[in-house]
Amino acid sequence: MPVKNRFAELQNVITAWRRDLHEHPEILFDTHRTSALVAEKLKEFGCDEVVTGIGRTGVVGVINGKSNDSGKVIGLRADMDALPMQEITGLDYASKTPNAMHACGHDGHTAMLLGAAKYLSETRNFNGKVIVIFQPAEEGGGGGKEMCDDGMMERFGVQEVYGLHNWPGKPVGTFSIRPGAFFAATDQFDIEVQGKGGHAAKPHETVDTTVMASHLVLALQTIASRNADPVDQVVVSVTSFETSSNAFNVIPATVHLRGTVRTMSAEMRDLAERRIKEICEMQTATFGGSAKVDYHRGYPVMVNSPEQTDFAAEIARSISGNCEDAPLVMGGEDFAFMLEERPGAYILMGNGDTAMVHNPEYDFNDEAIPAGCSWWAEIVEKRMPAS
Repeated sequence: MPVKNRFAELQNVITAWRRDLHEHPEILFDTHRTSALVAEKLKEFGCDEVVTGIGRTGVVGVINGKSNDSGKVIGLRADMDALPMQEITGLDYASKTPNAMHACGHDGHTAMLLGAAKYLSETRNFNGKVIVIFQPAEEGGGGGKEMCDDGMMERFGVQEVYGLHNWPGKPVGTFSIRPGAFFAATDQFDIEVQGKGGHAAKPHETVDTTVMASHLVLALQTIASRNADPVDQVVVSVTSFETSSNAFNVIPATVHLRGTVRTMSAEMRDLAERRIKEICEMQTATFGGSAKVDYHRGYPVMVNSPEQTDFAAEIARSISGNCEDAPLVMGGEDFAFMLEERPGAYILMGNGDTAMVHNPEYDFNDEAIPAGCSWWAEIVEKRMPAS
């Protein structure tokens, strides 16, 4: 089945929604305008129930099929939030909000799921129930976790859940996916290296935190090169090195190191956290100093369920003619929280030859709208066929 004709007819309408969202980006949980617009549209479409305030500013719509004899309930999720970036695209519909930009395509995801919700509300050509999920705070806020913590899955009886993300560099409307671990767990660390400050001309009277911290930056790389199994994935990146003094002749009393850890399994995640703490403690002790490690676990590994992944790929092939095997992605995705609660699948859809996401020149490709809407609608109609 190629792209549904109805979405070709609606493309200009959905594009207008998308560009309006792009002009008015909102960050993390502050998606008040976006959430209100989504709720208004869902009510306008005739959804059977529209609920706001889930996960603070999340919105959920319920669409019943022609019958509910199957007892099946499928969730479809789109993210709504933007990034704290200044847009430089120069587009007519560029962000009107300083230092806020839809640089990851969540405006496109939201518009496409609204398009799918409109179609499904019109046709009801399925046996079961659809839960359309519009989530805030994907970009570091854990909005997916908050919606789950609010009891969303239980409240609406969600049995399976599906998500989609655009992907620059792949042809428009094509798809790629993989079963199992797909997106990485994303953790953060903050290390305070403590020593004894003093005059740079008398280093022997100090416990030099700059030297200790420099050794730590190098030693932390041995987690990947010497502690981890070479066939596993782990990235340990120190991204900030900040001393308590910026004078030329002062050895600082403290140094702060900050960074991120990316892993693809619970075991590797545990190993990385343990070794960071051990290395910091032992390395600084050899110099007579100490280190305080604050390790924060962020998004977990996003794991696609095998059965739902095969089904999602089958639907993608029916729309575009092909669905490639996706590579592992060391970026994070908080749809992982929903996949921890329910089986499901997350797919990537080509955005064409555009700037990469999280780039100030990025823009969602509106030509991808019919394919994305069709994928969501087909998930429903093929997974819960009308009798």
